[in-house]
Amino acid sequence: MTFKSAAQVPVLNHAASFGITFQEMTADHMPFLAEVYRSTREEEMARAGWDEDQKHAFISMQFLAQHQHYQTHYPDALWLIITRSGEAIGRLYLERWQSEHRIIDIALRPEDRGTGIGGAILRDLMDEASAAQKAVGIHVEKANPAMALYHRLGFVTIEDKGVYDLLRWSPGS
Repeated sequence: MTFKSAAQVPVLNHAASFGITFQEMTADHMPFLAEVYRSTREEEMARAGWDEDQKHAFISMQFLAQHQHYQTHYPDALWLIITRSGEAIGRLYLERWQSEHRIIDIALRPEDRGTGIGGAILRDLMDEASAAQKAVGIHVEKANPAMALYHRLGFVTIEDKGVYDLLRWSPGS
């Protein structure tokens, strides 16, 4: 894929050891992105008591609403597909603001979670932000298993947003 500027693409040092690269998101990625989104909601869907058609309809509606929200409210973001050895394994949506780099969303396929890939990508994003003397921020659901990873990496809760916490990591913290 061709990026507007090579400087836009996050530099991968830690994640490169896993064979991670990025591709720009295209319309062709939408089915994959919907699948990754659904995988982040499976526990919730298991408790819903719905049949598969109902789950599919709900997840489709929620995914499209989230996608539209992100596209509208983060117009300058990078919309990246995380790849490993050329295969799509996740998504990273990132916007670089004046004061911080905001991770809008990061998600991996279930089989790639807990392997160190997410932590490596986060460390690369933290290194980039540190070099620019900026913080890194992200909203994380309180029940998200990745919350422990963020805390291990030095992210702290700066605001309780109900279901989500706004986390921030700052250089030197």
